[in-house]
Amino acid sequence: MQNYLLDACALIAYSDREEGAPVVRELLHRAERREIIVSIHAANLIEVYYDRIRTVGSEEADKTVQDIYNSFYIAVIDTLSPSVVREAAYFKVPGKMSFADAILVATARCTGATIVTCDHAEFEPVEQRGLVSFLWIRPKH
Repeated sequence: MQNYLLDACALIAYSDREEGAPVVRELLHRAERREIIVSIHAANLIEVYYDRIRTVGSEEADKTVQDIYNSFYIAVIDTLSPSVVREAAYFKVPGKMSFADAILVATARCTGATIVTCDHAEFEPVEQRGLVSFLWIRPKH
């Protein structure tokens, strides 16, 4: 079964009905029908949470995160296996990738997941190295 791992920007685009939201919506519908697996790592969920606090306030942020945890079709990964820790450190060493994104890439590599994102600047260098598969929810601007 195909496995997709959401970057924070993909979930934010979906929540805010931004460009790319229909791609995420379709993935969530497919996950609800049990055709695919859709996950988000807790490190990236923190990014969603603080974005929501800044943009819509604490109460709405709490609701958004609670809805994700209560969802039957978005799995929240809240562990760091030794292999993910090791991989994340290697992605973080050059210093340009955020901590949460290093965990995202490492988790995708260790699980065979496709990363769902719109963050071309952050992830195109990883894609060019052929280390992880990506589903871009919108074109590069």
